[in-house]
Amino acid sequence: MFNKVLVANRGEIALRVMRACRDLGVRTVAIYSDADKNAGHVRFADEAYNVGPARAADSYLDHEAVIEAGRKAGADAVHPGYGFLAENAEFARKVEMSELTWVGPSADAMERLGEKTKARALMQEADVPVVPGTTEPVESADEVKQIAAEYGYPVAIKAEGGGGGRGLKVVRSEDEVESQLETAQREGKAYFDNASVYVEKYLEAPRHVEVQILADEHGNVRHLGERDCSLQRRHQKVIEEAPSPALDADLRERIGEAARRGVREADYTNAGTVEFLVEDGEFYFMEVNTRIQVEHTVTEEVTGIDVVKWQLRVAAGDELDFAQEDIEIDGHAIEYRINAENAADEFAPATGTLETYDPPGGIGVRIDDAVRQGDEIGGDYDSMIAKLIVAAGDRRECLARSERALSEFEIEGLSTIVPFHRLMLTDEAFRAGEHTTKYLDEELDRTRIDRAVEKWGAADASPAKDDGEGGDESGADAEVTEREFTVEVNGKRFEVNLEERGAPPVPDIDALGNGGTAAGRDGGPSRSRPEEAAGGDDGEVVVEGEGEQVTAEMQGTILSVDVGEGEEVAAGDVVCVLEAMKMENDVVTERGGTVTQVLIEEGDSVDMDDVLVVLE
Repeated sequence: MFNKVLVANRGEIALRVMRACRDLGVRTVAIYSDADKNAGHVRFADEAYNVGPARAADSYLDHEAVIEAGRKAGADAVHPGYGFLAENAEFARKVEMSELTWVGPSADAMERLGEKTKARALMQEADVPVVPGTTEPVESADEVKQIAAEYGYPVAIKAEGGGGGRGLKVVRSEDEVESQLETAQREGKAYFDNASVYVEKYLEAPRHVEVQILADEHGNVRHLGERDCSLQRRHQKVIEEAPSPALDADLRERIGEAARRGVREADYTNAGTVEFLVEDGEFYFMEVNTRIQVEHTVTEEVTGIDVVKWQLRVAAGDELDFAQEDIEIDGHAIEYRINAENAADEFAPATGTLETYDPPGGIGVRIDDAVRQGDEIGGDYDSMIAKLIVAAGDRRECLARSERALSEFEIEGLSTIVPFHRLMLTDEAFRAGEHTTKYLDEELDRTRIDRAVEKWGAADASPAKDDGEGGDESGADAEVTEREFTVEVNGKRFEVNLEERGAPPVPDIDALGNGGTAAGRDGGPSRSRPEEAAGGDDGEVVVEGEGEQVTAEMQGTILSVDVGEGEEVAAGDVVCVLEAMKMENDVVTERGGTVTQVLIEEGDSVDMDDVLVVLE
């Protein structure tokens, strides 16, 4: 077994992997961006190293920075978690070529299964049913139109490296082809560094069923049963369960064995998930996720098998010590993603401070998280802050226990989708297990979500509280003040406790003068106001001109800028596309006018309320 593992991720999955390492007696190394200096996974790890700025492309996705952190720490292996670099075959190969061990399938297997066109061709060779479509990438709108003419609209354009609905666009008519193709290619490049896409027939109302796989280097392949992930909004899963309420014994057996055949054909090792679409009693291969899944937890609850621990053991060369017939599905489990989103506002990402964070407990209740009360939830990364997993003897008992657990979950300071989950436990279609992947987006009455948020929603974010750092320190009690600092030496994080004796008062910012700098809590300059965002030569502040200011409603990254200075725009026109928490958001104008200033470029990171465009 390894001595030390670097976890190339953040948030709850990083903490989940670290806990598995601790169970195996393995030390852990965290990486973090500037935005995550005080994050939960950093607090938990034995060591932590800074790998760059908040923007993921400059930190968590920086291959060389991540590998160098592993070398500095003297790690034996790299576990990628999910997201970020978890399905990046190029990164996996770099790790394989280094002195570190890659905890996951080989780079070759990732290429065979990670790119969807190759995976479809391989599955056909293994006699696994696939959705009708292409087995080669498409590059032009004309190719998409030809395929649609063969199979009929709608068709789906999918990014080869995609997952979680990112890089997936549905085309319902010929006049949508060009724009949807461009968007799918752009998302594929932005999220997965791969602009290649393929096309397949779009199934209108399928179930999303996936099979968990474990395979070792000794030729053993096991499936751990299936999960149902049909409850989705905009192709993003929100509730998952095991086993699926939609499968009978025969279909369950066939889909599990198909998953094993496909994985064996690909010469695949470690953990993975084979995803299928199920409609009218038939199933079709969709994709393989060559990594651990968010919803692996429900499989663990019904099988008693620690999937993450087995990832580590397989990577270390261990052989699976159980046969397929040894695996039994015991009871039922449901996972509720606790996302920082406002369900009443089209699940828009939310940011703020966890003024109250008090998760539920009791028998059959599991919480996977990496946050604690008082943490700041920004908009730099995924919106999921925790996962609530409920297990019971059967689905009916599991639903009842879920009602209790969700009612106990107290979160204040920002919006989460806990009220939405509580609504779904009153929903007849969900309780009956009859929902499809289209249910949330196309069938559920949206006013019911509004009422649920009004009924069960937490209080709005509280005003900023005095953190005590700027108070009056005169008097006896202030003679000795203990303070905790986080410092970095050569990129490595250290916690330092200092005692201040007779500490000077906090300077008056107004008295600093033109040559002074007001420091923020992190010791750096305080962020300028939005109207001071654009700096001129020699450090002078350039204030935007008169006119309507189009501002960012959330933190995120600019994916595209769709207007230029001097251009005329109408009310509702898109001025840019802002990616926040893995979702694209069109930023539109409220009224028409002439663009006088464009203050952003593609790839820029912006904060909430930053001015993006000025109109007159």
